[in-house]
Amino acid sequence: MPVALITGGQGSLALSLAAELKTQGYDVHAPGRLELDVTDAAMVKSYIHSLQRLDLLICNAAVIKDQPALKMDAESFNAVLGVNLKGCWNAAQAALKLMSRQRSGHIIFISSFAALSGTAGQCNYAASKAAIHGLSCSIAKEYGSRNIRCNTILPGFMETRMTAHLTEEQRQAFLQSHALGRFNEAASVAKFIAFLDQQMPHTSGQSFNLDSRIHRWA
Repeated sequence: MPVALITGGQGSLALSLAAELKTQGYDVHAPGRLELDVTDAAMVKSYIHSLQRLDLLICNAAVIKDQPALKMDAESFNAVLGVNLKGCWNAAQAALKLMSRQRSGHIIFISSFAALSGTAGQCNYAASKAAIHGLSCSIAKEYGSRNIRCNTILPGFMETRMTAHLTEEQRQAFLQSHALGRFNEAASVAKFIAFLDQQMPHTSGQSFNLDSRIHRWA
């Protein structure tokens, strides 16, 4: 039975991921922040190394602390990077040691469309998510010879607890940026991730945008 670990395990996407992976036969660990604080490297290392094996790590833990750039303080900037970027690094580094012994494994980082387009009022969030892409590519190159894959998922805008604070005007503005005129759903993202892990064993170092927003390269 493959073993999966989902960080930020109490979030809306994490709950859908856990449910889908369980139906696919995975042994799923989905700790919340109290069980696994990804900013605590020692806690992360202890938790992951307590597992007998780890086949799939999904780095899903994330926070937002939105402010215009001139009003954003260092604490808010560092807190977001601490969870969204350093948290991914802490989990990936601990997982790589275990996966290297297994000579197999798959790490998936949950990113955001903000990494490609930037978002007003979210310079800390956009920066943290953009950095994940470089991290993923480097890990894919370094550990491909050990049969370890690393990919990045941009789930798209979803109506979850993280987006619940948005006004209806903001929600409609996001909706208009989607070519299909609809948002993605957590259940669909979960199915794609399960498919990527199970049915695409030759894919690594890639990023997948899962909604219908179209990034225009400069």
